[in-house]
Amino acid sequence: MSTELKVAFEQASQNVQTLEERPSIENLLRLYALYKQASEGDVQGERPGLMDMKGRAKFDAWASLQGMGAEEAMRAYVDLVESLL
Repeated sequence: MSTELKVAFEQASQNVQTLEERPSIENLLRLYALYKQASEGDVQGERPGLMDMKGRAKFDAWASLQGMGAEEAMRAYVDLVESLL
């Protein structure tokens, strides 16, 4: 994994905190899932129950990226943050 990509990923994770407008729910879930996939790999743990709708949505978004490599997830995260800036 290139150092440039790691630096760009870290910068994007800081930039996302400074967005002027709150991203849509879809983009928030995509940001979450890409970040988790890039930093932790495939989804872990059990899917939250029906009463935890937010946790369930986050889990499902992350699970949808199963098998995606860390570099690919980092690039997608950086691209998404840049499109939101």
